[in-house]
Amino acid sequence: MSLVGSYVALSKPLAAAFPVLLLAWLRFGIAALAMPHWLRRPADEPPMTRRTRGLVFLESFLGNFLFSICMLFGVSLTSAVSAGVIMASIPAVVAIASWLFLRERITRRIAAAIACAAVGIGLLALTPHHGGNGTGAAGTSAPWLGNLLVFCAVLCEAAYAVIGKSLTGRLGPKRISSLINLWGFALSTPFGVWLALRFDFGAVSTGLWLLLVLYALAASIWTVWLWMTGLRSVPAAQAGVFTVMLPVSAALVGVLVLGEPLSTTQIVAFGIALLGVVLATWPSRRASPLPPP
Repeated sequence: MSLVGSYVALSKPLAAAFPVLLLAWLRFGIAALAMPHWLRRPADEPPMTRRTRGLVFLESFLGNFLFSICMLFGVSLTSAVSAGVIMASIPAVVAIASWLFLRERITRRIAAAIACAAVGIGLLALTPHHGGNGTGAAGTSAPWLGNLLVFCAVLCEAAYAVIGKSLTGRLGPKRISSLINLWGFALSTPFGVWLALRFDFGAVSTGLWLLLVLYALAASIWTVWLWMTGLRSVPAAQAGVFTVMLPVSAALVGVLVLGEPLSTTQIVAFGIALLGVVLATWPSRRASPLPPP
């Protein structure tokens, strides 16, 4: 999640240089070239059932393809502050989805961790930002549409966590990563090819091409493999608390890399958000679960 937040922040120059759907197609294509050996089924892994194939498609369509499109388009139409407030709901939405669909129990401490995540990132997002190169500031033509798209990205992220938890019991992390990336490439190819025929690739600088390669590797390989490996031994509701690191790391990249100032209120917000992660992961012998619906 820290890597996701970092590449979301650092992809702003890429979104300015490439059309969003072309950028998505290039991302999936570069990653597909980097991990064809991950597609091979291990000898100890059973063949995929129809249900597993459907889950792989949904994981890619919702968590890879739609998340990227909704987030990139959404942030371009609304303010970064509004997007941050909406992203604060990710841990709660993941926990609720895992409670409803996976019948996972939410302990009182996990509930407190979700509350800390929401309060911390909400406080961070409501802090006025000065300087930097934010996108989608006041004056955009349709901020309500941008907010709606960002919330759709939140729902996609929740689906990604819940479906991913189901898949880790059937497939290995490397195979999941390669399969959902291949689906993402297939879904974006019609749009990517159409836009590529009309795009001037010669106008893209060498630095942006290098950034694109790093973005593709981080977004489609490193983060997916890390997330799926973690989900094999962590409940989805507990893992959802770690999505708080997405907006936190994005803000830190803005401060450390883009030179944006960091206020006392923002430091307090970081502390509250990270307290939620500590609450979620601190070992305990007893827990008081909330019953599933």
